[in-house]
Formats: sequence, C-alpha cells, structure tokens
Amino acid sequence: MQNIQPSMAAFADTKPHYDLLDGLRGVAAITVVWFHIFEAFATSHLDQRINHGYLAVDFFFILSGFVIGYAYDDRWGKMKTKDFIKRRVIRLHPMVVMGALIGGVMFYWQGCPVWDVSKVTILALFMATFINALLLPATPGTEIRGLGEMYPLNGPSWSLFFEYIGNILYALFIHKFSTRALAVLVFLAGCGLAIFAIGGPYGDICAGFSLTGTEFIAGFLRLLFSFSAGLLLFRIFKPVKVKGAFWICSLSIVTLLSVPRLGGAKDLWMNGVYDTVCFAVFFPVLVYLGASGKTTDIYTTRICKFLGDISYPLYMVHYPFIYLYYAWVKNESLTFRESLPGALGVVIGSIVLAYGCLKFYDIPVRKFLTNRFLKPKNKISFGL
Repeated sequence: MQNIQPSMAAFADTKPHYDLLDGLRGVAAITVVWFHIFEAFATSHLDQRINHGYLAVDFFFILSGFVIGYAYDDRWGKMKTKDFIKRRVIRLHPMVVMGALIGGVMFYWQGCPVWDVSKVTILALFMATFINALLLPATPGTEIRGLGEMYPLNGPSWSLFFEYIGNILYALFIHKFSTRALAVLVFLAGCGLAIFAIGGPYGDICAGFSLTGTEFIAGFLRLLFSFSAGLLLFRIFKPVKVKGAFWICSLSIVTLLSVPRLGGAKDLWMNGVYDTVCFAVFFPVLVYLGASGKTTDIYTTRICKFLGDISYPLYMVHYPFIYLYYAWVKNESLTFRESLPGALGVVIGSIVLAYGCLKFYDIPVRKFLTNRFLKPKNKISFGL
C-alpha cells in the first residue's frame, strides 16, 4: 500500500487512498483543459493539437472502475444497492449542478459565428440549465447551442452521464460477476470498441457526447470496456516495485495524449489502432503502475494530493470558460500566440475556481447530504 495522506474530501469510513492514482487523475484533467483550449484552432480531429486528449476520458473510466472495486467490492454483504447509489450521487452530483449553473450564467457571453446565443430565450436557457443540473441529456435538435451535445451548457457532463450508467450496471449486475465472467465482458467490450476505433467512421473513439446512434454506442462502449477493465484490474492486482512511478506515469499520460493524429484522412484505421493500443494496453498498465507506486517524499505527496483534490471539480467547471475562450478567438480572429494570455487565464483560473468550489461548495454540500440521507454508520468516503 502507498504512503497515504487523507484526501481533503475524505471522511468517516474512508479507505486509504491510492495517492498516485489521485495525482494521475489530476494530470489527465489538466491535459484535458489544454486539449479543449486547442479546439478553438482545429478545423477537424486531424489537426487538433494535444490530438488524443479525448482519450483521457477512457483513462478516467479505468481509474473509476479500479477505485470503485477497491472501495465497494467487499461491502456488498453489508450494503444495499440503494445505499451505493446514494453514495455515488452524493459524491458526483454536486459538481454536476455547479457546472450547469456556471454554464447557464455564462451562456449569453459566449456568442460567436459558430453558435448564435442571442436567439435563445431566457426561458429556454433556464430549462436547459435545469435539465443539465439533473443530468438529463438534451436530444439532437432540441439543445440550445445547436451542436448536438447532450449537455450544451457544460459539454463534459456527457462522461458523467455514462459514469452514472457504469455505476448503476455495477450495482445491479457487474459486482456479482466472477473474475472470469468479468474478464469475458472486458474482452467482448474491448473487441467492440476496437472495431469502432479501427473500422468506424471517425478513425478514433472521440465520441459519446450526443444521443445519436453512433455517438451513444461509442460512448457506451468506452464506458463498458474501461470501467470493467479497471474493476478487473483491481481484482487481479498484485503490487510490483517501481521507482518514480508518479513522474513516469505522468509523463507517459501527457505524451500519449499529445501524440499527433496518425494516418491522416486517407488511413483512418491507423489512428484507430493507436487509440486501441492506448485504451487496451497503455492505460491499464499505467493504472497498475500507479497503484503499485509510492510517494517517497513530501513534495510528491502534496502534489498528488492537490491534483487529486481538484481533478473532478476542474473537469466539471472548466468548459464554460472554454466556450467563452472559443468565442473570443473566433470573434477576434486570434492566433494561439495572440490568445495565449487568455488561454493561460482559462487554465489557471479554472484550477483556482475548482479549488474554491471543492473547499467552499463541494465538501460542505456532500457533508450535509451525507448527514441528511445516510446513516452515521454508513457515512461515505468522499474521496471515493
């Protein structure tokens, strides 16, 4: 087991945290913010900088499966399904609401040639905010930004939609699977996702943000494989000795997510192969190494703790500011160099906001909800 410092969000029956996994989640979250920054300058998936940043979602799903297995696999004899669902809603949903509210407040400042916010009525915006806060997906053609997103006020909420699906499937069915049955599920889901990546219409797995058939299927396959793979990884996990695991894994994550597009427009399958190797090989290995590693100095421990604390709030609050940055770049026809101060402001400001939301909103709200809806003996581990 690792050297552990309690997460800022840990309470009651919290199990010791995997410090390095918390830190790696933060590294991936910051990389995602930069990936979204560069969307303002991409004409397609082919020329996007930090080109494979979308794969961070698959890394998050693997982490989620591993941590959920660690936190709950041995509790099912003492815990009911409804208690698990309560725990997960309390853990995840306050920041879903905050992301929706920030997106709603900022919406009318995000107008640009790509989407015309001036035609959206206040009533429509209010309804969209309410629906997003409930994590109910908007159907294509009805969402207010016009891009086909499930969550037009805070795009990344789509992955929380699938995270909830994964948690429900785990609670109802998957936790009952034997390790062998779970391995079969991982293999079949992995084959399906690989087929989509290599033979599908995109040449990648950057999909899942819309309710259209192709997008939904891809999003579900991403969740089903990666979440189940993380759970399987936990069940077969036996630590190995590795020095400098956090720095090795962090550099590996940033590198893997930053690799340029492979194969171009003609050979889409080449990039699909790369995506498949990442989600099926590299990411499980990195989670395994991260879970095996130890923080051996106070500075690395503090870095991992901070990154772990802000990772989820950062993921959930940054995108409304990406919409704003995107609109600014398009309206002013800015280059990346010209907009660099704004980009840095978005990244740093989002980190500061994430920390503030964690300390002054997320933790207090979850404490209140735990005391209100969970018995004291069942109090939740807020870090899990």
